Amino acid sequence: MCRLFIEADPSLWESATRSIRIDGMVTSVRLENFFWNVLAEIGGRDGLATTQLIAKLYHEALEAGHDSGNFTSFLRVCCGRYLALQLSGEIPSGLPIARLDALSILEREKERRRAVA
Repeated sequence: MCRLFIEADPSLWESATRSIRIDGMVTSVRLENFFWNVLAEIGGRDGLATTQLIAKLYHEALEAGHDSGNFTSFLRVCCGRYLALQLSGEIPSGLPIARLDALSILEREKERRRAVA
């Protein structure tokens, strides 16, 4: 089982730091290359560069009242949720994320969790 993971391309778990400008302030974000790749895919679906996507996520998280204290963890979870939602069929291939009915997806997710509990 582990061979599938340990023999993957080691560059996927190497970290890279990128400088990002949000509201005129420059900040650094350090993530593994795997997550940078997923963020690029998410942003690309909506015509956003990775830095634009990150700034958008940052602003929307603040607007929702989330603490930005561990923003890199939030970004990793966003990537994981994106991949899981793709696998479940909630995010169809090629469709921009902005065109999805987020409320309906979140409601179906709640229903699935209730059914498992």
